[in-house]
Amino acid sequence: MGVNIKPLSDRVLIEPMAAETKTASGLYIPDTAKEKPQRGKVIAVGSGKKDHDMTVKEGDTVLYGKYSGTELKLEGTDYLIMREEDILAIV
Repeated sequence: MGVNIKPLSDRVLIEPMAAETKTASGLYIPDTAKEKPQRGKVIAVGSGKKDHDMTVKEGDTVLYGKYSGTELKLEGTDYLIMREEDILAIV
């Protein structure tokens, strides 16, 4: 990827996927009612801790907690940086 950020230790850089705009039944969700996305793509991975190798890798799609991580904006794109332990699952 073109991002020049290397997370340290057990941290992971994630690009959140767009929030759902339509419900399963076909109703459109207005911008004011959209929930924060809880799914994203791993962009960069730190080297891990001394006794812990990283489980996720670049390119994985992951699920994470609603309020996990720290938001940052780089070159007009929103990202989250969080510890690997805040990731709930690899999809």
